[in-house]
Amino acid sequence: MTPRRLVPLLLAVFLLFGTAGQAQAAGYRYWSFWDRDGAKWVYATQGPSMAHPSDGDVEGFRFAVSVNSGDAAQPRGTADFASICAKTPAEDGTKQVALVLDFGTAPDAPSGETPPAPRTACAQVSPDATTADALAAVADPLRYNTNALLCAIAGYPKSGCGEQVSQKQDKQGTTTAPEQKDTSDDGGPSVGLIAGTAVIAALAAAAAWQARRRRNATR
Repeated sequence: MTPRRLVPLLLAVFLLFGTAGQAQAAGYRYWSFWDRDGAKWVYATQGPSMAHPSDGDVEGFRFAVSVNSGDAAQPRGTADFASICAKTPAEDGTKQVALVLDFGTAPDAPSGETPPAPRTACAQVSPDATTADALAAVADPLRYNTNALLCAIAGYPKSGCGEQVSQKQDKQGTTTAPEQKDTSDDGGPSVGLIAGTAVIAALAAAAAWQARRRRNATR
């Protein structure tokens, strides 16, 4: 086998085994926090306990399985302050914060739980209140873990907090229901990757042997 013929074969092996590891991406099931900027949602740069929204702001929360902030699912539904707070009269010495609460979809729900329907709420709180304060005013009970990570809004979900899950994809790239990640083999290469590496090493050795034979024959 000549080196020239080896290159396409090595590339094919790399694509075969390299993409196999991408078919299952690890993600986390959690409540993401969003700021409304005009007509779009922006992933919040602060946690709800640190953010201090202004009067008239719209903020959202979405429960879903996400690999990172770049692929996080955004809150769905109405996100207009005027419509959300239309029935809440303003009061002196307070501010109003519109909240969009999206409990996610069934595939992202923990086992045995059903997500409530998305809803909105208008929180009327003190001028120095944080987003967490606004949330507590309209969506109790909230649940936090020991690291102050928001785990549940309005009691959903009943258990769990930012647990790692896996997202399996079919050949068309459709994400199926997430499942708990098996961490028994974490820290080691997958069987597919080991096999792919072995094949590449064998092909490379064969090519080197063929090259040496040609050099010896021409001497």
